[in-house]
Amino acid sequence: MAFASHNYALPIFLSVLALIPFEGTCGSHLNHNYRRDRRNPSPKSLHFTLFQHETTNKTGFVIVNGVEGSEGKSETSTPFGSLFVFQDPLTAKANRSSKQLGTAEGTSITSGLDGLSSISVAKLTLRVKNHKGSISIVGGTNSLERSDYPVVGGTEDFLFVHGYVTSSPLDVKATTVVYKIGFHLYWPPYPPLAS
Repeated sequence: MAFASHNYALPIFLSVLALIPFEGTCGSHLNHNYRRDRRNPSPKSLHFTLFQHETTNKTGFVIVNGVEGSEGKSETSTPFGSLFVFQDPLTAKANRSSKQLGTAEGTSITSGLDGLSSISVAKLTLRVKNHKGSISIVGGTNSLERSDYPVVGGTEDFLFVHGYVTSSPLDVKATTVVYKIGFHLYWPPYPPLAS
């Protein structure tokens, strides 16, 4: 008989435990987060646009010329496997003579047989809107269309930043190709400083 009551003890104990309200602990946790949010009401973000100016054999160079792909090649494509490096100015407006607010430096490897897509890695050094530092991006590039790159790191004022960068070519047939670069940056919420 004692053995039989042990078989029911655990289910009865768990049933009673389930009836106990946990509002006290949950409520204080939510209030703690609420208080933290009141001191830091919204996550910090920064959205702006710059323009990248890339001139072949001046700010951008083909280091390794790839092999010809099976599909047609145009003036906006590079052979499959080409390694391209760049150090381009970032300006406030599409006009190259406008104020320089940063530098884009990195590399691209042509990864599509059509010569229009590549894998790109870049460091964007910025001095904008009271922020100074660099962000690192990586991703796929299409020579003719908008490309999106996740932010994978940052330095100085951009340390721990998250977000993405967009790149859209404005004129690909000119000697200097101009890209519209959109920045969408978000910082994580930080706990309040101890007093």
